[in-house]
Amino acid sequence: MTCDPKIVARLDKELTAIRGYDDPRRAAKEWKQVYRLLQKADLPPGRVTGVVGMRDVPALAALIDQLRDPAAAQRPVDAPSEETCRRAFQAFRKRLSLTVLDEQSQIGRSPLSKGADAGVAAIVPPAEWPKSVWQELVRRGKLRYIGHGFYELAKR
Repeated sequence: MTCDPKIVARLDKELTAIRGYDDPRRAAKEWKQVYRLLQKADLPPGRVTGVVGMRDVPALAALIDQLRDPAAAQRPVDAPSEETCRRAFQAFRKRLSLTVLDEQSQIGRSPLSKGADAGVAAIVPPAEWPKSVWQELVRRGKLRYIGHGFYELAKR
């Protein structure tokens, strides 16, 4: 996410003007200008409308900091360590392989049923690690979140 330094400077100026008000929600002209400037930045539209719509000054300051230094915003403050991610990824792969083996076994299948084996696409990761570990592995590109708590190995 790159942003023109001129836009960041203008956003800083508007933020200072907004903070000058007793009630920042009354700075309608400044918020309108902030909205226009944030639309030019490479930010998700929902986040822009959320910050401007709620007239959230701390969130606006965080957005400006994110535009100023995008590398700092990439890794969350409470991100798990490298070793934790490595061990969790090993556990995920082991759970996935066991699930695949269980699915491929013929025990418990009716001999009257037939059909192609669809295979295992995704699994719920082991509960021994918190959700932040799995989100970090998704951010690193090792896993892919497909919804409802299911993850799959990322295609390389």
